[in-house]
Amino acid sequence: MLEGKSVRLRAYRKEDVELAWKYINDPEVKSYLVPGIPFPMTLEEEYKWYENLSSSKDTYNFAIERIEDGQYIGGCGINEVNWKNSYAYVGIFLGKPYWSKGYGTEAMKLLLRFIFEEMNLNKVLLNVYSFNERAIRSYEKCGFVVEGRLREQIFRKGKYYDEIIMGILRREFLRTISD
Repeated sequence: MLEGKSVRLRAYRKEDVELAWKYINDPEVKSYLVPGIPFPMTLEEEYKWYENLSSSKDTYNFAIERIEDGQYIGGCGINEVNWKNSYAYVGIFLGKPYWSKGYGTEAMKLLLRFIFEEMNLNKVLLNVYSFNERAIRSYEKCGFVVEGRLREQIFRKGKYYDEIIMGILRREFLRTISD
């Protein structure tokens, strides 16, 4: 369990699954997460995902819990690890009621601390769509910088948008926590 001031990262519990399913099926939440057609996920698919959590070798998923009341508010995780080259790809989502309250930024900083201090990796990457300005600001607060841009990579609401690749190095993260 990793704990900050307002959130903690912990293992998923079976009782989180229905809320996760509810959050992830919100059309606005889903539009930020999947490149394909944001088709709703069934509750059975969400339970199957939960059941397979422990069998994934190089993925690590954390539930995000609000400290004040223990409320499950979203999830974050390491989606891919390249041990040879010392980098990982990460992702995060929050239920819409918990947006713009600083929870996501704090959760990402906890995840980065875990990756750099416990896994001893050198770099963390993520992909974000250019229309997700709130997330981009949050990632920048964590120290991420734009490393690349896939132009007009995703089609949403009748328009093409860029997919932005952002990254942070261990030394950059260590500088942000010492400031």
